[in-house]
Amino acid sequence: MRRTEASHAVAAVPNDLEAYWLPFTANRAFKAAPRLIARAKDMHYYTPEGRAVLDGTAGLWCTNAGHNRDPIVAAIRAQAAELDYAPAFQFSHPKAFELASRIAALAPADLDHVFFCNSGSEAVDTALKIALAYHNVRGEGARTRLIGRERGYHGVGFGGISVGGIVNNRKLFGTLLAGVDHLPATYSREHQAFTKGEPEWGAHLADDLERIVALHDASTIAAVIVEPMAGSTGVLPAPKGYLQRLRQICDKYGILLIFDEVITGFGRLGFPFAAERYGVVPDIMTFAKGITSGTVPMGGAIARKPIYEAFMRGPEHVVELFHGYTYSAHPLACAAGLATLDLYRHEKLFERAFMIESTFAAAAMSLKGLPNVLDIRTVGLTAGIDLASLPDGVGKRAYAAMEKAFYDEDMVIRVTGETIAITPPLIAGENEIAEIFDKVGKVIRAVA
Repeated sequence: MRRTEASHAVAAVPNDLEAYWLPFTANRAFKAAPRLIARAKDMHYYTPEGRAVLDGTAGLWCTNAGHNRDPIVAAIRAQAAELDYAPAFQFSHPKAFELASRIAALAPADLDHVFFCNSGSEAVDTALKIALAYHNVRGEGARTRLIGRERGYHGVGFGGISVGGIVNNRKLFGTLLAGVDHLPATYSREHQAFTKGEPEWGAHLADDLERIVALHDASTIAAVIVEPMAGSTGVLPAPKGYLQRLRQICDKYGILLIFDEVITGFGRLGFPFAAERYGVVPDIMTFAKGITSGTVPMGGAIARKPIYEAFMRGPEHVVELFHGYTYSAHPLACAAGLATLDLYRHEKLFERAFMIESTFAAAAMSLKGLPNVLDIRTVGLTAGIDLASLPDGVGKRAYAAMEKAFYDEDMVIRVTGETIAITPPLIAGENEIAEIFDKVGKVIRAVA
């Protein structure tokens, strides 16, 4: 074997796993049997010993264009050699403005002002702060209440977990932000089981916002934040008409509507943003993950024109919004973002995801009837498969499925609770989709 081939086949393995505290991971179980990945290309990861592992999750919902795509790698390399960093406060660089313009052009309606950060968590906290500050600069400073949703996931900042509704993400961290309320979750297995796309049942759940307004008064409520598809909680698509109803109620009471599109942005649901799929324009929209196809951390919030213009008053030399990050619009992230958007456009990956959605849904639903499968939900190139719990512990069956998939079927799947989430890169074709669900079926049988 030539040296270059050998270097691809075998990678160094760390001799001490103790120092690294892994996020959202059972650390003791992982370190007893580590699942290590050394490199990646297109639809596959490769372990340190060179074993190919099919990526059924697009990383963490982020590598939408596939792994290590040559144009993106080349853009990052070139940018690193040209400009490593430029100050984010009071200075900037040309690619920041170019990328913001490109994102604004993709976003619907007058969502045309982009504030950059570095992750989905930061994007959410940015959106919440913009919403609060917007009401302040308009003389409605009493609007401080934020409304999230049960089972919602909005990252792990204090703002995000406050408006989020996943119990384990909240319960260890005290009282969180004050003045937060929650809409009910949109999922009902009784009414929605085995649904392809948006469920018929559930639009009426948006009306609970009227109850919250009556309880707190509209004059105290700043914003409502929801995911168009709740991803991390187990793939819960919005019911038909639900987002439209939220928009109507928010307009009625002067409340800002925020869409968290960290997962749904950049093609996951067959459109640049889910807002376009559903025909609903939020006031602020968050993004991250797919903007760079996971290559360099980046996130952001997109605000409608009237929101931006509300801040552009007073002396011109004074900072309008006291918020930002050292690495906002980092040059490498901007270069990666521009190259990624080019790749999405040249390969028509958003359109491709839309065209293949029905094939994906049919493949997912073929698992109906397998042992312990309680429900399957699909929308775009995303599927959630609920398994029955083992008698001795919630989550143990899905965790066993994840291990079986990696070690026995050479595939990465995502699990949360007892839900298997399948969210492949948008470059997946019919053969890869068939392979993914064939492997998932074998895993489900193995953990029966």
